[in-house]
Amino acid sequence: MNQISQTSAGPGLVEEGAVRRFLRATEIDTRMLGMFGALILIWMGFQIYGIVYNGNGAFLTYRNLWNLSVQTSSIAVMATGMVLIIVTRHIDLSVGSVLGITAMLMGVFQVWVLPQYLGLGHPMIWVLTVLFGLAVGTLIGAFHGVLIAYLQIPSFIVTLGGLLVWRGAAWWVARGETISPVDANFALIGGGPYGSIGYWGTWFVALLGCVAVVLMLASGRRQRARFGFPLRPVWAEVFLAAISAALIVGAAFIANEYFWPVGIVKQYAAANNITIPEGGLNISHGFAIPVLIAAFVCIAMTFLATRTRFGRYVFAIGGNPEAAELAGINTKRMTMLIFALMGFLVGISATISSARLNSATNALGQFDELYVIAATVIGGTSLAGGMGTIYGAMLGAVVMQSLQSGMVLVGFDSAVQQMVVGGVLVVAVWLDTIYQRRVK
Repeated sequence: MNQISQTSAGPGLVEEGAVRRFLRATEIDTRMLGMFGALILIWMGFQIYGIVYNGNGAFLTYRNLWNLSVQTSSIAVMATGMVLIIVTRHIDLSVGSVLGITAMLMGVFQVWVLPQYLGLGHPMIWVLTVLFGLAVGTLIGAFHGVLIAYLQIPSFIVTLGGLLVWRGAAWWVARGETISPVDANFALIGGGPYGSIGYWGTWFVALLGCVAVVLMLASGRRQRARFGFPLRPVWAEVFLAAISAALIVGAAFIANEYFWPVGIVKQYAAANNITIPEGGLNISHGFAIPVLIAAFVCIAMTFLATRTRFGRYVFAIGGNPEAAELAGINTKRMTMLIFALMGFLVGISATISSARLNSATNALGQFDELYVIAATVIGGTSLAGGMGTIYGAMLGAVVMQSLQSGMVLVGFDSAVQQMVVGGVLVVAVWLDTIYQRRVK
């Protein structure tokens, strides 16, 4: 009787069981699936809106997708650090202002200071400037961490004060003056035709990425077998490898299908004595340098969070701070290090942002804290602490930037854009609350 009732209950139960078995075998995070679905809906929505109201769909074009990847890089880098901060039940409202002061100090350093000693256009200017910016960001982050960990001031108050203090300091450094242009080599970090790795470089990086995915899956399988953990079916491993490789190859194809503007091609051809053929000369951008930086940061932060003692301590503190301290974890030192790491990542984002703008302004990074926190929460990091993923935050950054870019393309007012971003943040926190209730 039982068997008959299960069969007659309809194909829905059988299908649901198959989907659950598939998700369990592949260990795909259902929240990430939902984010991918939301991202596709956002992309298709803006594309259809553009076709209906503007007569052309400008969103799903090689040019816009390439620009979207570059625009996302700065927020994505900071979002990886915000994951660790929120996991440990803290918050950082100052990242945008710290980015602003760091970018301004880097601008002063490379435009006003270093040329006096090294000479204009010296090849070491960009190297010293980047190191200086990373040091400034790290020191500011460590200072916040000391106030929070050792003086027991709530992170909300410390970073809210930092938001105001560092924004004012960014203006004070040059009295509101825009510092431009930055060093030519430094500007390449921001992307653009010369700040990309080109056609063959992109395919080489894509090949390395595909090989790395296969090696990571194989290494993970060996580790599971070594410690007696359940193994994924072979077909699930193959499926995950194929999907990952398809995404990498697709990204490489899109990057290579966006060509240099005609004017820059003519300048390049004239400078290198190249004759432009009858049909024109197509030179691929390929992956932009800031995108590669963001990808490297994602890999490094994922390794740090999941494969090191530091990462285990972070999630232990987020799960239960009191128990973590009783277990011998120096929670104060860890808190200081986490905020110092956040400052280091802000230094990277400041480098990307100012290089992309080819200048440093006191308004750089304004409202970035909103986008970073929203990207982190949308990516599945719980405000209750103890839960979050680096790749989820990266995907959340893509979602946030897609919303912003799409609204700009279709002509939404800036006021509407801010309203939408604020609404998305509230909805994301609401969904996280529902998820936490179901888990409990």
